[in-house]
Amino acid sequence: MRRVKIADRAGFCFGVSRAIKLVEEGVAKNIRIATLGPIIHNSQVTNSLAKKGVRIINSPEEAEKDETVVIRSHGIPRDVEDTLKELGVNYIDATCPFVKKIHNIVMENHAQGKSIIIVGDKSHPEVIGINGWCGNTGAVIASVEECEKLDKTLLDNGCVVAQTTFEREIWEKITKFIKNTCKTTLIFDTICSATNERQKSAAELAENSDSFIVIGGKNSSNTKKLYDIARRRCPSTFLVEGAWELPAHELKGELIGITAGASTPDWIIKEVYIMVDEQVKNINNEKGDQSFAEALEQYEQSLVALNTGDIKVGKVVRVTPTEVYVDLGYKMEGVIPAEELTDDPAADTASICSVGDEIEVFVIRVSDIDGVKLSKKKIDAIKGWKTIEAASESGEILEGKIIEAVNRGVIVSSNGCRIFVPASLASERFTSDLSTLVGNEVRFKVVNIREDRRGKRAIGSIKEVAAAERKAKADEFWANVEEGKHYTGVVKTLTKFGAFVDIGGVDGLIHITQLSWQRIKDPAEVVKVGDVVDVYIIKANQETNKISLGFRKVEDDPWVIAKSKFEVGSVVPVKVVRLVQFGAFVELIPGIDGLVHISQIANKRINKPEDELTVGQVVDAKITDIDWDKKKIGLSIRALIAPEAPAEEAPVEAPAEEAPATEE
Repeated sequence: MRRVKIADRAGFCFGVSRAIKLVEEGVAKNIRIATLGPIIHNSQVTNSLAKKGVRIINSPEEAEKDETVVIRSHGIPRDVEDTLKELGVNYIDATCPFVKKIHNIVMENHAQGKSIIIVGDKSHPEVIGINGWCGNTGAVIASVEECEKLDKTLLDNGCVVAQTTFEREIWEKITKFIKNTCKTTLIFDTICSATNERQKSAAELAENSDSFIVIGGKNSSNTKKLYDIARRRCPSTFLVEGAWELPAHELKGELIGITAGASTPDWIIKEVYIMVDEQVKNINNEKGDQSFAEALEQYEQSLVALNTGDIKVGKVVRVTPTEVYVDLGYKMEGVIPAEELTDDPAADTASICSVGDEIEVFVIRVSDIDGVKLSKKKIDAIKGWKTIEAASESGEILEGKIIEAVNRGVIVSSNGCRIFVPASLASERFTSDLSTLVGNEVRFKVVNIREDRRGKRAIGSIKEVAAAERKAKADEFWANVEEGKHYTGVVKTLTKFGAFVDIGGVDGLIHITQLSWQRIKDPAEVVKVGDVVDVYIIKANQETNKISLGFRKVEDDPWVIAKSKFEVGSVVPVKVVRLVQFGAFVELIPGIDGLVHISQIANKRINKPEDELTVGQVVDAKITDIDWDKKKIGLSIRALIAPEAPAEEAPVEAPAEEAPATEE
């Protein structure tokens, strides 16, 4: 029995769908649209748009004053974009996000001095656009042979990217050669995954087909690649732009395969299918096989498997920072925009789902041009609302995240739903700037559910839960508090006289004198709001609800340190910190000062300390006295100065020794 089968992933890709959507939205708003080059390599589509007044121009200079220019999905060189700006032309950038990513890679690496190598068709608009983001200095290659001819120094310092629609089989051969030749080359696989899937699906179907049809524009690069891939596997392969070009009498064999390029709308695919299937019907009916009606019904079921409002389970096939692509078994992937993934605007798509995950989605829209738009957020909201309603009845405490500050309150995202919390219930303490609460993970109660013209809305209270939890912690604290007991706390506020610390349900004060062993003028010299600190109870009075906290550690007391380092008779380097009438105060270590009396500064009489010393001067001194109880240390510089030798005096002549008397 002869059969007709359409390959998976045939037809419009996301980038092309997006570009056409932007044009049609402009037309619907009565905006005069001109496209910079054909918006798509499909004459049927461009002719249809032309009838709606959409012009094709070839340069920014051709744009008229009241026109909005749409940049097609292929993208444009940087200098062309600059010209649009310089001329003041209003334009919409419909460059495919995957192509835009290549522009950024090329621009950044070119700026770093890398040699740009582009794997693709040098005459293709996408490649021309890519090259324009490195000043048209890129080397464009399309085969291993061309790669082999490149200067090795170019490859050594190279950055390699690929045209999004380039054939993967050739790309892999080129990159294998580069990896075997150079170890320092940067290689970015920028072939669009949808292109890869389309080519892979076409190759597999062509391998098993007796005849194969590729539908698409004759000028479309990705369509030509599909044709080349299919023909290598199925010699009886034909390239057609529509049903009118079908080789009616040349299709042969049991299985006829069909695929379509990224620029081919579904209605053209359908026309071709019906035409081929009509031929199959004529042949099969003679053999008593499947009827045309049955074959068409089978086709329709495979082509239109989704409807707006459906809830489906699919598999995540690609995750980007702005979108998640889901395979639902339909002919094109469904797309979940980031805003339909979660309520949290700060959430990272990659942290919510990964390639290979099964995901339940709500179908927002199914369109041949716009594609399939999906929502995970709606599914979460449908399921989560049941939890919200149950919590409203039971008083259960829920968890969520503050995602937005709005007029007179904040929005908490919980269980896929948005709960409004009035400003008066958003925090235990009054907060003048509610935006400071955005991002906080919170616990709350649902205090009310209202219904108005916009539907049901849940009202929550963070304050009620926080107050109850704080009271429970405070009760536990006062039941177990002891002087000297240590707590881990968080600095909440700073004042001139100290720091208030939350130690779990209650706040205590670290007085400024307890923050440091050294003198400080401001608590901010030691701690800041949000710091996690280890404190201990100095005094706690439940009646006055006042708690004095200690922060200084005994082992950090400079007098404790000094006792282990200094003794009478020690010679130490000291820094002069203050001069007074009776001497000089010197610093032995931070926090420990001693006194050098004026009489101990020099080995001679001086009128004032300034005669010998200056503030900041470092000198050696000998410790002469320590009173640990009174915390006083006396030192002497004089003790280390050698005494001056006395002046020499003239020698005194000794009296002559009398001669001993002699006898006569």
